[in-house]
Order: sequence, then C-alpha cells, then structure tokens
Amino acid sequence: MASSDALLPISAREEDPLLSDGSRCDPNAETHRRRRPVKGLLAVSFGLLFIAFYVVLIATHDGSSRSNDVKIESDETATTTSRARLAGVSEKSNGQLWKLSGERNTVSFAWNNSVLSWQRTAFHFQPEQNWMNDPNGPLFYKGWYHFFYQYNPNAAVWGDIVWGHAVSKDLIHWVHLPIAMVADQWYDANGVWTGSATFLDDGSLVMLYTGSTDKSVQVQNLAYPEDLNDPLLLKWVKYSGNPVLVPPPGILPKDFRDPTTAWKTSDGKWRITIGSKINKTGISLVYDTIDFKTYEKHDTLLHKVPNTGMWECVDFYPVSKTAVNGLDTSVNGPNVKHIVKASMDDTRFDHYAVGTYFDSNGTWIPDDPTIDVGMSASLRYDYGKFYASKTFYDQNKGRRILWSWIGESDSEAADVQKGWSSLQGIPRTVVLDTKTGKNLVQWPVEEIKSLRLSSKQFDMEVGPGSVVPVDVDSAAQLDIEAEFEINKESLDKILGDASVVVEAEEFSCQKSGGASVRGALGPFGFSVLADKSLSEQTPVYFYVAKGKDSKLKTFFCTDTSRSTFANDVVKPIYGSSVPVLKGEKLTMRILVDHSIVEGFAQAGRTCISSRVYPTKAIYGAAKLFVFNNAIDATITASFKVWQMNSAFIHPYSEEAVRALSST
Repeated sequence: MASSDALLPISAREEDPLLSDGSRCDPNAETHRRRRPVKGLLAVSFGLLFIAFYVVLIATHDGSSRSNDVKIESDETATTTSRARLAGVSEKSNGQLWKLSGERNTVSFAWNNSVLSWQRTAFHFQPEQNWMNDPNGPLFYKGWYHFFYQYNPNAAVWGDIVWGHAVSKDLIHWVHLPIAMVADQWYDANGVWTGSATFLDDGSLVMLYTGSTDKSVQVQNLAYPEDLNDPLLLKWVKYSGNPVLVPPPGILPKDFRDPTTAWKTSDGKWRITIGSKINKTGISLVYDTIDFKTYEKHDTLLHKVPNTGMWECVDFYPVSKTAVNGLDTSVNGPNVKHIVKASMDDTRFDHYAVGTYFDSNGTWIPDDPTIDVGMSASLRYDYGKFYASKTFYDQNKGRRILWSWIGESDSEAADVQKGWSSLQGIPRTVVLDTKTGKNLVQWPVEEIKSLRLSSKQFDMEVGPGSVVPVDVDSAAQLDIEAEFEINKESLDKILGDASVVVEAEEFSCQKSGGASVRGALGPFGFSVLADKSLSEQTPVYFYVAKGKDSKLKTFFCTDTSRSTFANDVVKPIYGSSVPVLKGEKLTMRILVDHSIVEGFAQAGRTCISSRVYPTKAIYGAAKLFVFNNAIDATITASFKVWQMNSAFIHPYSEEAVRALSST
C-alpha cells in the first residue's frame, strides 16, 4: 500500500502501540537485544512475544463489521492528526506542496471550472471521481483485462480505502465495475490496502492483500472470486480464517505490507515476498505456502539494502536475457535474470535492480552492488511522477505489463475543487534491454496506437537558439515519435575544441536550471502544452554533455518549471542519463494527454512522467514547438505527430459491458 501522495519524507518513527516493555522509546532497542550473547533466551522471548501479539490481534478486535466513519479533517487539523499518519503511511497536504514550491505564504491560485475540467485526461485510466492510488492485482481472465486499485469512494483525498475495479478488452477502453472489496472486517477495518493476484495450477485465482486492522496493524489477507465462471469477477469472498499473516517478531505493526504475486519453487511450493524495514534497512521478507492459508517464513531475506527505509509495493519477476517477450512469474533458468523493485516510502521513488535469484534459499543478489535497489545511483522505472507500480504477466499476449500510480502535483485544495485526484500511467510492456543487458526498457502497450487519428510528418534542420512552431491542430492529445541527429560538422568541432566546457560528470537535469540554460550540445527537443507566446510550456528534451575523455553522455529531461502560472503546484525538473549505443540516433516518444506528459527516450531506456497544469495553454491555445537551445550545434529533427482520440471509459452498466465486448 503506497501511502497517499507524500512529497516529503517521513522522518519520525511511529511508536509501536502493542509493545509495553519500554523498547519503543529506543528505535534501536531490537538491534541492541539481538547483539547480546543470550541467543536462546532471545529466541524464546521473541516466540512468546509473537504468540502474544497474535493472540492480542485476534482477541481484541470488536468482532463486528465496521465502516470507516472518521471524517476527513480540515487542512489545518490534518497537519497534526492526519488519518494516513495514524495508519502508518504519509499523506499529501497543501502545506507540504507549498513548502516544496516556495509559495507557502502566497495565496493559492484561483482555479476555475473551465481550467479544472480541461485537466481531466482523455485516454489515461482514472475513476469517475474521488481519490485513487496504487494499482492492485492486475490480471487477464476469460477474455478480460482486470484492473483493481486503491480508491476512496467518498472524497478526493486519501482515506476510506477500498478496491475499485474496472475491466477492458485492450487495456485502453474501460468499464468501471462495482467496488470489489470494502473495509468490512476487523482485519481490514482501516483499509483494504495493496495486494496481488496469483493463478493456481488448476486455473483458479487467489488474491493476497494487506489489511489495516481496527488497531491499525498491517496484516495479510486472502480473498478469492465467488464465481470462477464469471468473466467479470464481480464478487469476491474473504477467507474466513483471515488474517493469514501478521507482522513477525522484530517487525513493527505498521511496517508489513503489499504481498507480491506468488511464484512456484523447484519443490512445488508457492513463494511470496512482502516489504518491510528494520530500523533504516529496507527488506523483503520471504514466505512459502502450499495452500495460501498457512505459511512458512524464511530465516533469510530475499534482499535488503541499508539506509533505504521502508520498502513498499515490492515486485519480483523474471526477464529473458535473449528474447523480447515477457515471462510468467515462476519461470527460472540459465537465460533468465530477475528484477527486484521496491517503492521507497522515504523518497517516493520506484527503484529496481537486475540480478540473480537463488531458488534453493529464496535469496537474490544484484549484478552491480553499486546500483542496488534504493541507492541514490540505482535505476528507476521512471524519473518523474511515478510510484507504487506493479507488473503482471499477460498470458493473453505473452508479455509483462507495468502499471503505476501517477499522483497529482497540485494542491489538495485544487483536487477537492475538481472532485478527483490521481490517474494511472499508460500500461507499459517491460523487458530486459538485450543490447545492454543492464537495464529494462519500457514502452506503451501497442493498443494505444488504436487511438491515433490524423498525423503529420516533419523533417527539418533546427539551428542554434531556434524555436519552431509545429503546425498541428489542438495539441492537448498527442503521440509524438521523433529522431534527432546533431550535425556532424558541429559535433566534430565541439569535440575537438578544448575550450568547450567539460560537464558530463557534473551535469544533472534537476540542477541544470532547465531547458532555458544553454550548452554547447543542448538542450533540444519539444515544448509541449505551450501557449503561443511560450509564457507557459513544458520542454521535453535531450542534453548532450562532453566528458573529460571527449566522449559524450546524453541526458533526457522534462522541465515543468514554466508549465503553469499557478503557484500552488510543484514544478520540478525531472530526468536522468540515458544510454546511447554506437550507431544509434537519439530517439524519443511523447504522449500528451491534458495534465500528464509521458516521455520515453531510446526505446524506453529512460522514462519520465510529469503532471502539468497550464492556465493559458489549454483547449485550442495549447501549442507544440520544436526547439534547439544549443549554443553551437545544429540538429536535424525528423518526427511524426498524431492527434489522439479519447478512450471509452464508462460507468458500469450491462449495456456498457456489451458495447466494450463487441469492440
């Protein structure tokens, strides 16, 4: 369960409400005890504590179905008694956003309904109204793609979390279904949190999910479809023996969440992993099961990385070293690598690493320990607004699909005014980059092309310091595919000029000052969602930097600092380096859909999702420009721009389901 959209790290450690021995006063108390030589006494003590914890957990609940009737607090009150913080997760608030954007003492922007209505996307998945966060249990079943998600049916802010549910034939057009699971039992009274689906050998289906109990303890629960013959999976049954897992000894009650899809071991058991932390070390616990009702905990961890904090929404899956197709989660072998991904609660980033899995003891090690999961230099799925992601194996087309929650960058007050918050990124295929062997590549699912309408092809030379308007109609819904080449004469001149500043080792998109700061070989790219005068614009661009050895290093960036005149919006500069192999042109793809811009560089080696909220560059005033802000280099740009249709995303009705099934 990713917390609601926190933009500041949580620095305070939650006290353990179930311990009464005074250890909660010392955050390192458990560690100190483990280092004492009296290991036998320690083991007995932990065993007794675990039994007592489980007895208290089962015995102290009120035994009745309970609704979440706590009212959403005012913004002023929420800063001290936030429901999310009490539950053990963090929460988005106006104060946090304004502090980041430097506008804390400024009156918030006067949004009007016309501007807010424009912000709603046309082909990204989002509920009809209210709050949404993590993707849950995506799957393909009897001809339908199913998507479940964390949802507040009562407000556009985090709270009262249940499982929303929608179905699709193609991952693009959707029908919302009735809520799949609600918080109606003591073991999920404070929220039906994130979970994952697993197909069993007989084709049946189970769902493991985290529940926040009536005592705000995080436990794991089992649910399954009431009718396996129902392709829409409308009704779900919670196992009468829930919870099936409670926090083990040494794990705090609010640090145990988000079970993965299970995979088969070599001895025929099912195995899952669950995110947690010990002090500041992020960890992934491992459990084996035969029936998903009883579990055996491993003494070893799947993986751990010091100083990374709580690991949320852990994902674990195989990728082929040689093929571009996806793999079922249970596949293993000599031509397979395994990915460990964790969502970092402290930083709100999704980090992953490529490595080797050992079935015999349920452990995993990274290929490159210097870029291990959660480290500052480690790889990320996306370098923008992208969190709590989850993959699933699509057996229908033999591919692995990645979903992710794309939160808002505006204020909570604006979300309440417009009546909704958050969306999901366009589903992406994800495979190992067989050219480098070191990173993943992600690409929008092929079905998104079905929304393409009219297109125009452009080929042009763009000189240094140039900004060129692109002659397209409305620029609010676009799919852009582009290739760029730096003029060889310009490139040779710069590489041979000792006076050109060497900056590859120091450059970063975030600290560069954005697209307006000029260098010898960049920036160059597109300004999307721009008004005619460029007073509002969101540049998506490459920046090529010269290194000490005269080799080039390429960066892919998105600059939202001038995306809007609104002051209650966080406007970062996102980006990272992107591998460019010998003989490759610089390529990018951009999906523009009103308030979201998704960029993919070099076939998806580096990706950036950003939320933007223009006040002038909307409706017919939204324009597209190609630019080259390099000081010396001329570039050649060859690109195609498609207008994009809107997706069919409708409320539930039998007619809507029939209409979707006939497409």
